[in-house]
Amino acid sequence: MACSTRFGGGGAQRVGEWIQDGTWDPAGKPVVEGAVRWENAAIRVTREGDQRVIRANNLPTHASGEYPVRAGTVAYAYDRNPNAVREQNIELRLPANPTLSAQAGCIPMGMVGIATSGAAIFNAFDAQGRDAPAYEIQDLCNGHPERSGSYHYHDWSPCLGKDASGKPYSPLTPVGWMLDGLPILGPVDDNGRTVTNADLDECHGRVGPVLVDGQIKTTYHYRFTKEYPYTIGCFRAARP
Repeated sequence: MACSTRFGGGGAQRVGEWIQDGTWDPAGKPVVEGAVRWENAAIRVTREGDQRVIRANNLPTHASGEYPVRAGTVAYAYDRNPNAVREQNIELRLPANPTLSAQAGCIPMGMVGIATSGAAIFNAFDAQGRDAPAYEIQDLCNGHPERSGSYHYHDWSPCLGKDASGKPYSPLTPVGWMLDGLPILGPVDDNGRTVTNADLDECHGRVGPVLVDGQIKTTYHYRFTKEYPYTIGCFRAARP
């Protein structure tokens, strides 16, 4: 449920050969080269009364590709992203116990949530209203910056789901928080099963166990999947 159905220019300038007959092959798509480390990356998630407060500078805790995309690379032949990753001041005050709405809310362009890596989470569209993970070229962590420099994902990042030492999180641990306060988890559930769109509702979520505030609770949550729309299709709870 997109808030806007009018799109402009931008995005990749060339359609990749990995897109055929309405499908695309991630294995056939190039990536933005480089491994830039952001030593001052910072994100902190705290519980303050009935709010979950997230303070971050939007720099990823993992390495990113080299942006702007360097001329002469394979990625540049398809997507000449001219944007540099820039520090952003992010402070989100979200409901710690969101109330589900009777009517789902639409999702805007730009940030719809934030990952525990400090990267923003965007919806599945590029600037032209196309499937962004299919058309645009991202780095090895499936991230890239937009015009203001905000580093973000449109889909699941293989760099999520691990702590600073590289140890995998529990499948019940949120890997991000959406702007309505609801958590988003990775694409593999606590039974080791890959979650698909068929397991989720139209907002890309379901009720199940989640490790929140040190306790496992049965609650509504979103899921990343390897299928479009990858993150969320609508907001299930009211945004603050």
